[in-house]
Amino acid sequence: MGKLDGKVAVVTGASKGIGAEIARELAAAGAAVVVNYASSKAGADKVVADIEAKGGKATAVQADLSEPEQVAKLFAAAKKAYGRLDVLVNNAGVYEFAPLEEITLEHFRKQFDLNVLGLILATKEAARLFGDEGGSVINISSVAAKAAMPAASVYSATKAAVDAVTRSLAKELGPKKIRVNSINPGMVETEGVHAAGISESDFRKQYEAQTALGRIGQPSDIAPAAVFLASTDSGWITGETFYISGGFS
Repeated sequence: MGKLDGKVAVVTGASKGIGAEIARELAAAGAAVVVNYASSKAGADKVVADIEAKGGKATAVQADLSEPEQVAKLFAAAKKAYGRLDVLVNNAGVYEFAPLEEITLEHFRKQFDLNVLGLILATKEAARLFGDEGGSVINISSVAAKAAMPAASVYSATKAAVDAVTRSLAKELGPKKIRVNSINPGMVETEGVHAAGISESDFRKQYEAQTALGRIGQPSDIAPAAVFLASTDSGWITGETFYISGGFS
């Protein structure tokens, strides 16, 4: 018996990185998983195949959560596929760094529309689908919410907003038995980190030097916390922020 047997989860931005690993872990714990992706169908299909190869249930659904009309489409597909919803992992996000003199309206909106508005609208749709027994919302934030870095003012602001939304919605949705928590990872080795050239950068070395465990994280370091927050093991936990960063200070 898995901790999440009979449960249904939507994981946004789950075609790669942390989201993909969370989808796999939730499925391994027994949940049927809706693997959301914006553009990487091949990546999402691979995650579904990985889950099904181990006897789990999953389906891939395309939706760009920075587009409000596509948010409803995602949850309609989840309901059609599995008939219910118990867990939402708001993982979809984007990060772009820019110094103050290069910040534009496009730079601002691109990050806030997905990282904050998309997260809020997804939670709104999920809350409608959760049953009388409630549900669990898990927001993927970042250590950048507090440890703001140079040239990351907009990105850091989005993650600080996610933490504030987490606390506010926890209080608002608590009477409906809906728990809302956030996971705030430190630097994690993902496809995005490699694509941005961070993986072998001095920035990585500086981060590791300030980390008690002396290394950056892996998606597998983050995913078990999502299973915990999705399960009844965390039944009296809401409005909390879990920093998983190897002791980054």
